[in-house]
Order: sequence, then C-alpha cells, then structure tokens
Amino acid sequence: MGELEGTYRVLQTPGARLGTTTPAGVSTLEPGLGPPAGAARPATRTQLRVQLLDDSVEVFDVEPKCDGQVLLTQVWKRLNLIECDYFGLEFQNVQSCWIWLEPMKPIIRQVRRPKNAVLRLAVKFFPPDPGQLQEEYTRYLFALQLKRDLLEERLTCTDTTAALLASHLLQAEVGDYDEALDREHLRAREYVPRQERALHRILAFHRELAGQTPAESDFQVLEIARKLDMYGIRFHSASDREGAKIKLAVSHTGVLVFQSSTRINTFNWSRLRKLSFKRKRFLIKLHPEVHGPYQDTLEFVLGSRDECKNFWKICVEHHTFFRLFDQPKPKAKAVLFSRGSSFRYSGRTQKQLADYVKDGGMKRVPYERRHSKTRMSLRALKVDLPRQSLSFSEGVRTPVTPSPTAASFCSAPASPLAPLGLRDSQVGGGSSETGPPAPGAWRPAAERSSVVAAQPPQPPALQPHQGLSAESPLPSPSTQRSPPGLSPLGPAAQGLSPLLGPVLSDAAGARMDNREEPRRKCVPADEAYFIAKEILATERTYLKDLEVITVWFRSAVVKADAMPADLMTLLFSNIDPIYEFHRGFLREVEQRLALWEESSSTQATGSHQRIGDILLRNMLQLKALTGHFQQLHEVLTELEAASRRLRRLEALRRDFELQKVCYLPLNAFLLKPLQRLRHYRLLLRRLCAPGPGDPGPHSQDRADLHDALQAITEVTSTLQHSLVQLENLQRLTELQRDLVGIESLVAPGRELIREGCLHKLTRKGLQQRMFFLFSDMLLYTSRDAAGSSLFRMRGLLPLRGMLVEDQASEWSVPHSFTIYAAQKTIMVAASTQLEKAKWLHDLNTAIDAAKTGSTPAPAPPARMLCPLPRGSPDEASLEPEPEDEAGGAQGSMVGMGQRRANTTVLVCWCRHTSVSRADHSAAVENQLSGYLLRKFKNSSGWQKLWVVFTNFCLFFYKTHQDDHPLASLPLLGYRVSLPGDTDGIQKEHVFKLQFKSHVYFFRADSKYTFGRWMEVIQRASASAGRARTPEEEA
Repeated sequence: MGELEGTYRVLQTPGARLGTTTPAGVSTLEPGLGPPAGAARPATRTQLRVQLLDDSVEVFDVEPKCDGQVLLTQVWKRLNLIECDYFGLEFQNVQSCWIWLEPMKPIIRQVRRPKNAVLRLAVKFFPPDPGQLQEEYTRYLFALQLKRDLLEERLTCTDTTAALLASHLLQAEVGDYDEALDREHLRAREYVPRQERALHRILAFHRELAGQTPAESDFQVLEIARKLDMYGIRFHSASDREGAKIKLAVSHTGVLVFQSSTRINTFNWSRLRKLSFKRKRFLIKLHPEVHGPYQDTLEFVLGSRDECKNFWKICVEHHTFFRLFDQPKPKAKAVLFSRGSSFRYSGRTQKQLADYVKDGGMKRVPYERRHSKTRMSLRALKVDLPRQSLSFSEGVRTPVTPSPTAASFCSAPASPLAPLGLRDSQVGGGSSETGPPAPGAWRPAAERSSVVAAQPPQPPALQPHQGLSAESPLPSPSTQRSPPGLSPLGPAAQGLSPLLGPVLSDAAGARMDNREEPRRKCVPADEAYFIAKEILATERTYLKDLEVITVWFRSAVVKADAMPADLMTLLFSNIDPIYEFHRGFLREVEQRLALWEESSSTQATGSHQRIGDILLRNMLQLKALTGHFQQLHEVLTELEAASRRLRRLEALRRDFELQKVCYLPLNAFLLKPLQRLRHYRLLLRRLCAPGPGDPGPHSQDRADLHDALQAITEVTSTLQHSLVQLENLQRLTELQRDLVGIESLVAPGRELIREGCLHKLTRKGLQQRMFFLFSDMLLYTSRDAAGSSLFRMRGLLPLRGMLVEDQASEWSVPHSFTIYAAQKTIMVAASTQLEKAKWLHDLNTAIDAAKTGSTPAPAPPARMLCPLPRGSPDEASLEPEPEDEAGGAQGSMVGMGQRRANTTVLVCWCRHTSVSRADHSAAVENQLSGYLLRKFKNSSGWQKLWVVFTNFCLFFYKTHQDDHPLASLPLLGYRVSLPGDTDGIQKEHVFKLQFKSHVYFFRADSKYTFGRWMEVIQRASASAGRARTPEEEA
C-alpha cells in the first residue's frame, strides 16, 4: 500500500487563538519539541483561616478548586468532632452578609479571595432539646455559640436572663465563686453587652452555683437558652406583599415571620406544600386544608436574588435535617435544559446522626476547654446525658434533706463526669478520702485560690404582700428548675387549629425506640401508694398553677403599676397564705413517697408506708384557711369591676393571658384553690374505700384517712355554694370577652347552661352558628373575622314564651328542630342525633324553669348588634344575615381577637359539638397529671412527656418543672379506647385517642395509672357526649 498523503490541521495550544505568545524560558528539550501532552502544572494550594468557637484561629491547607466538603472534613478531623452535622462554616460575602459554605460547590466559586478571607465555625442547626446532643463536647461547642450570640446581641433576652447565662458560662470557665477572681476575669473577658451594669447580678447568680461542673454549666446554658424566643434565630430582612418591613427566619419547626422582635406567624413544616423563589420573591405554598378558601401562596420580597436564594437554601437544609429520616438522593442532571435549582442538602439528617452516635460510630477522645481554668475535661466514655431519666418514677425520688446545690436558685442535674461520692463531699464542704481527683474532676474555688468562699445563701422565701421584682420572680423551691423570670413570657403560638390540635414534634422530648424499655424500679404494689403518687403529681401541677398568680401575674402587675393598691392587697393577701400552705404540703408528700419507695425496694415495712398522718394534719390546717377561700369570690368580683373601669388593667390582663405561662384564662387560676378542695375529697374517698385483700396493719392509717376525709368534707360543704357561683361567674366573664356586639352579659341570676355549635337556616341555606343557652335567654353568634377567636352576636331570644318542636321530618334536614320565640322563629340542625338530644333536653328544662321561676328574669344585655325584627315568624326565620366585614368596627378588636386557640368556644365551633354546665362540673372533678409516653400513628418511637389533663384539654410539658406547656390537645370530640390489632401496638398499658384521622397513643407505667387515665378521660368525654338527667346534675 502506498503512503497516504494529505494535509493535517495543527492543534493549537491554549491561548494561541487569543494571540498570546509562547512563554519564553530555558528549555532542556530538543529544539522544536515541547512538554509532553500529559504533563500538568503542580496544583496550587491555599491556606484558609478558620475562626473556631473559642475565638482561636486555625489554618488549613487546601486546594481552592476543591469542594467545600474537603475543608469541612479537615475541620471535623482536627476538632475530633463526632456530631459534626450540627455545625457549618460561614463567611461574609460582598454585602457583608454571613453565608454558609456549601459542601458540594468549589471553594473558589464561593469565597472571594480565599487567602484574605476568614471563615467562622458556627452552629447551623439548633435542636429544640439540648438532651438530643449526645456528646458533652458538642454541648460545650453549643454553649460557646450561645456565648457568641449573646455578645453579638443575636440572642435577645432580659437583663436577668443574660446575667444568669453569663454566670453559668463563668462557672464553666473559672469554677466556683471567688469574688476577687471573678471580677478580675470579667474585666478581661466580656460575656454580655454593657457588662458593667449587670456585674452585680452575674456575681450574685454565680455565688449560687457552687459545686457545678463545667458539663452541668453547659447543659444549663442550653436549657435556659432553648426557652428564649430568639434561640437559634437568624434574621433575613424582607417585606410582605403590602410592603411592610418584616424579618424571616427558619428553625426546626418551620418558617417564622417576625415584626421587629415579635413573632407574628409560624408556618410549620406540616403546613407547607412547597417553598420556591423567583428572582427576589420568596414563595410559600400552603396545603389546601390549611389555607381553605383563601390564598394558597404567600409572597415575601427580599433585598436581592442572592439573598432570596440563600434563604431558600437554608430552608431546604433545615427541612431535610429535622424532618426527613434519610438523606435525599441527588437530583439527576437534565440532558439539555434544566429548570430550577439542583441544590440539595448533602449531610446526614438528625435521625441518621443520632443513630450513628448511638452505634458508636467514632472513638471518643478527651477535649480541652481553651479558656477554662478548670483544667481538662474528659469526654464520657459512654453516652450519658445530663437530662431527666426515662424512668417513670423519677419525679418521686427526691432527697429528704436537699443539698445546697439542689436548693440553689437554679438546680443542675448530676454530672456524668464527677463521681457521686466525690461531688457530694465537695458540695457538703467535708473532706474526702477517695484519693486524688481524676483529670476531668471538678476543682472547687478553695483549690484555685487561698480565699475560702463563704456558704452560698439560700434564696429568700416568698412572703405575703411581698412585692417581687419584675425581672426576677422566684418560684417555690420544691418546683425549681429555672427561675420563671428568666424565661421571658413570649406570645402564645398563633394560628393553631383546635380541630387538628397542635402536634408536638418528635424532637420535643425524650424519645425511646420500640426496642428500648424504661428501667423500672421496684415500686410498691399497694393501691394506696399509687393514689398518694397521684396526689403528688396533681399537687405539683396545682402549685405551678398558683405560681401563675403569685409569681408571674404579680411580677407583671408590679412592673406595669396598673392595679390599685387596695385590690392588690386583697388579691395577694388571700392567695399567698394558700400558696405557702401548699408549698409545705408538697414538700411533705415528696419526702414521704421517697421514703416509701426506699423501704419498698429494701422489702422493709414500717411507718413510712402510709400517707394518712400527713393528709390528716394538712386537711386540718386547711380548715384554718376557710376565710381566705371565702374571700376569693370578692377578689374575682373586684378584679372584674376594676378591669372594666381601668383600661390599663384590662390591657395588662389581655396581654398576660397571651403569654405561654397563662395557658388558661386568668380567672380560671383564681378558681383552682376551691376546685382543689373537691379534688382532695375525691382522692380521700378512693383511699378510704376498702381494697381487695387489704390486711389490717394499716388500721391506724385508715383511721387517719377517715378523719382527713371528714375534715375536708366539712370545708367543701361550707364552700360549695361559693364555688358554684364562682364557676358560673368565671364562665360568664370569659364569654363576655369572646363576644362582640353585646355588653353587660354578667347579671345577677343569669347562668350559662350550654354552649355549642348548631347550623341555622338562612336565605343562604344552613349557616354555622354558635349558640349560648342561658337561664333567661338563647343567644346565637357567628365567627367574627377570619382567623379571629371572637364571635359576633346575630340574635337574642328570651326563654319566656319559647317553644321547641322536633320537626325534622317536615324539613327533610337531619337532626333539625324548630325554636318558636315570642317575636321570632328559627330552624336549627345539630351535627349528630346525640347533639340534638342534648340541646332539646337542656332547652326544655330551661324553658320550664323560666316559666315556673319565682325570681324576676335578669335584664337583657345593654347593647345588641342586631335588634329583634318584628314581623311574621316565616319572615324572621329567613332573615338575611350580612357577611362578616374585615373593617369598620372590627378594626379596634384586632388585638382582642388574639386569644388562645384551645378555648372551649373555639373548640366547640371547630368540632361541631357543645358543652353544658354539668360537663364543666365533671371536668373539675376529672383532672390528672403525670408522666406518659406518647406515640403518633406513623412514628416509630415513644416520647416521654409530662401530661396535664384539665378543662377538656391535654397539656404537654417536657418535665413537671417546666413553666409553660409545649403544646395542647383539646379532647372535645376525641374518643378514648384500647389499641386494635391493626394499630400494631405490642406494649402494655396503652390507650388510644382518636378524632377522625388524628390518632395518638399514650402509654402509662403501671396498670393503676393506665386505668386512671382511661377513667378520667372517659368520664370527662362521656359527660360532654350525652344528655344528662336532672338527677345526674343534682
């Protein structure tokens, strides 16, 4: 074959097409030859500086073109950080805004001028519970992050809370209180802005923390900070559709909207259907069942497209980390065209991270506290969290003689680092012969300085008529966890539907997988023990309810100076003695049950396995407080009169009832002392009832119990009439605030018999209305405005001359009946046949009572929105009813419409049910508190919560020491039953709550506790689920 001839195109070298010359230099190759094609220049490396949380700067050698994950991996390895997915690296962009370093994007495309930039290690995801952080080192870094936020004024709080946080940080760094060393340290380091003004508070709080280890201090910092509204919040400036300036933020719950520093809306992840952005517009698309007939897409405008995209990325990462179980798969790249961003979260989710740490995915090594003078702290060799145990009876075991640390202003849990005997000897001040301390052991101030610290004083006891500081109210020592004044009263969550019920996230409490079982202690099998334990649990809740008045409301009143001096004296001179009595009673019950359990665990019998002597002594003391109980009627009456007369006091009450700690109407807390007496009587009857196989050794205890029952029965008989009047007055005054267009609803002789939802026939068909049956009239209303909890009056019918007929067959409307009044005729329909029977029974009973009553009927309300029309009954039954308007007279009611989402009126409206006077009376007798394990229908783990059942509602707390509930679940309309085979529940002592598709499972620790919860919920729901006869009401 011949040679192939032709021309060949010479490949150009890089830069040749731009006209650049070949770089000159000394070459060792043959003339005309160049470097081989495969040879590449050595990669240039850049030294990046990273500022750690302790303000030290580390240098890392990386390639600029490598992804951000390379730098992140080097940082995690150098820090030996196991729970690294909670953290990230942030840097400032051209606009001086902090941006998170993306792991899957080259560094050079993110950081401008990497050689001159300083990246910063920071916490990226803030969990709602510090107990979810498995590693002590992680909690230490979180504490440093909160220290930085506090100093940069990101974590806004009251001066008292800031001083307490600074005192715990000071305790972690310098150890026990020493005034000279503390002042010297505070001069060199700054913990809070304007630290000089808070110096005396920081020192005072630090004095109370003697013996607290650095690990305990870190945990207390997290525990206090998590209750603040600005915990983990990073603001992004924006504006709404109308141009109003707002701030957006994202947390574990969802997207938050702030105005100034006040949260005005929360879009939970469960309510969101889609998050997107278009240029600088951030779009939130809601689920159809959330937005209803209103707009389904909300729009917010940010400063630029980059800011909008950055906030969208943060939302995507938070949703994936907290809500998903597994890491999402990367989106496949489009072949030709791509729409939208391909950004995805690339780390582990919170569940994956927890499983990784639980399985021991990394070897734990000691770490060093750089600025601490307490030497080195060794990380625990096993996962041991300073949090409450998952044992059910943890709340009962309290020492008989509390140590100074336990009685301090802010108690701390036991440290997993220091041995128990060593720590007790150091706190007690005695010498220890356990040998030299371990490298991570805590060293008191006596070892750091020759100055011997004085014994820390105890917190002052609350005295009657004592004016507390508005910034530092003190709770009872027996219920201390963190001072109430240190957790600011944030506004209650808005927009919670009582129909769905606020659902607590799985991360809000201690979780246990199905394979995990709580460690059960040897508890007594005697029924008297469980009843005494119920007394203890309900007494703790009751004392917290009293503190709403004696501590929280007193603090608000003193700060605002809105209550007259004589009314303030009348209120607190009667509440304070009752509060002081129950503090002592709770302390006695706690000590007796601790001894009872201890003697039971050692299989010993003695005088500790009884409760009658304590109950008898305290029930006799209650008789001496009868005068204070009788004065509560005057207190409530004068408070209502002063609220109507003084606008400042009315505004103070309205604002106070919006706070998280006031989970019930304020007047309801004033009724708690009288209602608690009836609860004592019921519990004593259970204790006095002969049990099966009950032997005779407790004959003396049984005699004491009978005497105690007789004493409390005398007190309740004396106060029974006053309690009935107060409960009716409280319901009327609460209803007065819920209604618009009517005044002077409270009148002598007027009683509320039933309230509930019915459908009224109008020209537009059946319209939902809220009806209120009083002893002299029938009132019906409609929902005032969209999202408001107020109801506007539509009509009023007097009971005299009223006739009710069941004519469902004529109207062909199910569950309907007709009401004939003197000047009006209306046709209404109930939701079920049972609801119809209840309304017919109560209406006929009230009409008969109005006919035969000898007392004159109360005067009608002073002002009505819709006057009664005159004309034929047929015309009146088909009256036109205008739609609710958003403007006009409602403009002044916007602030008043912000009420709790679990009020009885609102729950009845949403669930199409009703509640009677007898139902409220039964709910007072059926109240319960205690620890339960809760499980959702589709969740795999159980969550331990402190649950309080009162006012037809379950309130969920993390522990019994918390000041306000995490969420609430109104039970009107719910059905309680045992789990079925299809539920897949293999545990014992489990009951099921269901309303339509909403299902919850609750698990008790014993057969008795399980039976009590079933009994209490069934009685409260059964009384609201059927019509009661007059004999039952009597």
